[in-house]
Amino acid sequence: MKFSMLPQVFGQMFKKPFTNKFPAKYAPDNVTGFLSDVGAGKASINPPVETPPGFRGKIQYDKEKCIGCKLCIKVCPTGAIEFKEEEKKIKIYLARCCFCSQCNDICPVNCLSMGSEFLLADTDKYSKAMTVE
Repeated sequence: MKFSMLPQVFGQMFKKPFTNKFPAKYAPDNVTGFLSDVGAGKASINPPVETPPGFRGKIQYDKEKCIGCKLCIKVCPTGAIEFKEEEKKIKIYLARCCFCSQCNDICPVNCLSMGSEFLLADTDKYSKAMTVE
């Protein structure tokens, strides 16, 4: 009974993995070369699976619709939304966001929505890619 898993363990050692290669279909020989090709538009990074409907990814913000009511700031549990007084608009810090979608639900003019983008890693949490304005 102690070693009942050994046949399965040894069987798995000689099988191919079931996972997809990510971020490319085939593993690149040189990762930095692959990333420079992505930057130049020669290659693309593909998500491992398609995002389902209702997926809570990067927040989309329509600045023109926003009326500056600050309701999204009041309901944000992480304090990820900041009000810019001079413009009467908001700024969202994605590094703080928990993607709960409460700001989207309470917005009276529907200027906030959840997108399908989920590759949000960055070395600087205040970079342009990690803020929504």
